[in-house]
Amino acid sequence: MGEQTGVIAQVVNREGKYLTFSLGAEEYGIGILKIKEIIGMMKITGVPQMAEHVKGVINLRGKVIPVVDLRLRFRMPEIGYTERTCIIVLEIALAGDPVQIGVVVDGVSEVLNIRSADIEAPPAFGTRVDTGYILGMAKINGGVKLLLDVDRVLSGEEIEELRQAA
Repeated sequence: MGEQTGVIAQVVNREGKYLTFSLGAEEYGIGILKIKEIIGMMKITGVPQMAEHVKGVINLRGKVIPVVDLRLRFRMPEIGYTERTCIIVLEIALAGDPVQIGVVVDGVSEVLNIRSADIEAPPAFGTRVDTGYILGMAKINGGVKLLLDVDRVLSGEEIEELRQAA
């Protein structure tokens, strides 16, 4: 019984405001407290020998911020950027230190207040599929939005690479 209570407590902790955005036909959400700002696409300076999903760095008001294309990170086909494409600047934790990164998304949708009753744990797909970056599945208006744990979307090694690039 104690184990089940822990699972319920984890789901309750996921309740809150989420910025939702699209990648292809799918909708995702990121906790609003992780978001620093949303900016339109701007010139991204490439950095040699980075992973394919690392697009490079941007200069945001004098601060160099690494940028990751979430489509490529999630192994989705690359598409051209449109007027809806934008960069969400996030603050993530790396070894306890806050680090800012930008993530390219197809388009920002809305801010939703998601109740714990509407959030389910991610399904188990087996050991071949890593779902560690999924906080939960939010059931909204007959659809599902994947809630992301942005601190786990990138591995510590990738974040360290990004920090060095910046």
